[in-house]
This record gives sequence, structure tokens and C-alpha cells, in this order.
Amino acid sequence: MSQNHQPIGAKGFAERGSGKSVLSCALGLRQPKLDADMRAFFLDARPWAFILFREACVSRDQVRALCAELREAAGHDATIWIDQEGGRVARLKAPEWPVWPACARYGDVFDGNNIHGVEAAYLGHRLIAHELRSIGVDADYAPVLDVPVDGSDKIVGDRAFSANPKIVAVLARAALEGLHDGGVAGCIKHMPGHGRATADSHFALPRVSASELDLTHDVFPFAQNADAEAAMTAHIIYDAWDPDRPATCSSFVIEEIIRKRIGFAGLLMSDDLDMKALQYALNGGLTERAEAALAAGCDLVLQCSGNLKDMQQAAKGCRTLDGLSLVRARAVESFAKRPPREFDAEAGWARFRELVG
Repeated sequence: MSQNHQPIGAKGFAERGSGKSVLSCALGLRQPKLDADMRAFFLDARPWAFILFREACVSRDQVRALCAELREAAGHDATIWIDQEGGRVARLKAPEWPVWPACARYGDVFDGNNIHGVEAAYLGHRLIAHELRSIGVDADYAPVLDVPVDGSDKIVGDRAFSANPKIVAVLARAALEGLHDGGVAGCIKHMPGHGRATADSHFALPRVSASELDLTHDVFPFAQNADAEAAMTAHIIYDAWDPDRPATCSSFVIEEIIRKRIGFAGLLMSDDLDMKALQYALNGGLTERAEAALAAGCDLVLQCSGNLKDMQQAAKGCRTLDGLSLVRARAVESFAKRPPREFDAEAGWARFRELVG
């Protein structure tokens, strides 16, 4: 464990609860209302952010109340995230919420008309941001910048804008601008690229054996959007870079590839610590996974099961968010907390449907 890595036990949680520091994690919610035990834990631990999953999203009024409850419990204006890409990955479901297409649809529109494709990607994410802000959510784990290749696992599939990295880069930029104009922070994922994996990291530890030259195809969209405020890592081993550790826990991949080669200077978050890929890659439990990701260079970690005991175990491996990591987190907040630009949602939906069908 590095010297600046300071795990926090129960006593530490209580001490930090009365201060202004926050913990280097984002914790997932899978229930529509907090119970007393979870509320007490959040007050002591003060996580930097929360993540809402489908089970936590029943109605607009309920989500709005839950967001307020989470911020009150944490004792600060915590950033609240959600995975609302469209298509398969959408925590807000019909009939309570609108339906957005998978991002591949924007690529299809782009193939027919470049200008319309960019407008559709922007407008789709501007409409997502409009919906999120109305219920108290101010950050979205989108867009996906992965570039699928033939023979890869379908976990990315139509979540990707295109199989052409240049098109992915352009449409991802439009998507980020749509989120930003709606007062919502974005997060590019899954760095340095999940599109070549032949297994789903939710259930297995993918290993990519592609050459350095081939991997330039994967990292291109990320390099073109390296000024994004936040990014999420991939739980994948890249033999060309580090044959022993997945990117999330590889100091070489994070420092040499993500920070230097790609040029990403924003807030770097791990993918979910609960995923099987990390269970197979590392010894120990959630505490050790959090320690490994932070020691490798992630600024903070995600723990998404919604189980209080799991949250407590992950939190033991986290540290106070400070230094450059805190600066990066504040930059994300500048996107998440800014007021949206004026927007006519009714006209926006009409034009969006005209573009995407």
C-alpha cells in the first residue's frame, strides 16, 4: 500500500463525518428510499458521489426525493450519477420516462448524413440531460467511446456509435456537448477501449492480445476527447501493455497509456469493483480491489451492488479525496452544478424524432 493511501475504518468515518472532506468513491443505490443504517453510513463515510440503478428509479417525484435524501445524508452536495446511454443501458425506463435509441442509431444517421448524425447525437444527449436535471441527477456515465471489432463480445455492440473510430470520436464529442449544455457532467468509457474484448468483464476477465499498432485504433476516440471531465477504466488485460493486471489496476496502463499517450487529465474512475473481472484478477475482496485501483492511479472507485456491507468493505480501501484527484473532482462538479442553457424540450423532441425515426 502506498504511503498516501489512507484506508478509513469506522472510527475514521465518524471523524470525517463532521468535516468537509469526502471519500474517493461513488456508491450505487438499488432501492427507492434510504433505510436508517444506510443513511447513518453515508453521513459518516461522506462518499463523493452516488449512482442510481433501475431499482432506485420508480417515479420522477420519488427520484427527486431520493436525490435530496442522498445529499442530506452525505452532508454535502454530492454528484449523483446514472447510466443513461439509451438502448440496452437505460436506468430510467418507460412508461415513466422517454425511450432513447442505442447510440449505434446515431452512427446510422451519420452514415446517411454527417450533419444530421452529429445533430442527433447532440440532441439525444441534450434531451437526456434535460430529463436528468429535472429529477435531481447531474451526471451521466456516457458516452461510450469503445470501438467494436469483428469477433468481439456483444457487451459493447450497439452501445457504440460506430465501428469506425473517427466517427465514434465525432459523435462522442457531440454527445458530451449535449450533456454539458443541459448542465450534466459526462464520463467517457471504457478507457483505453473495451471494443476488442472477447468476453464480458461483468462475468469474466477479458484479455486482449492485440498489437500496439492495432490498439491505436481503440484509443483514437479517447485521444480525440481527452479533454473530457471524467473517464471510466476497463477491467481488461492488454498483453501489449501489462500482461499481469487489468487496466483498472495497472499503473503502467494508467500513467503511460491513459495519462501520457491518450493525454487524459480528467477524473479517472474505476468500473464497478463488483464485476467478476476484478475478482479473477486480484486476491482479496472489495477492500483490496479499491486499494489496488487507487494505488494504480484511479482517482476514485465505483461500488455498485447497493448492499450496505459491500459499501462498507469498499470504503475501507478508499481514502480522503484530496490533491490532484480533488481538483479533478471539482472540475467534474463544475459541469454537474452549472445551470442548463435555455432549451425548448418539446421542440427538441420533435426534431429528434424527425432525425432518428
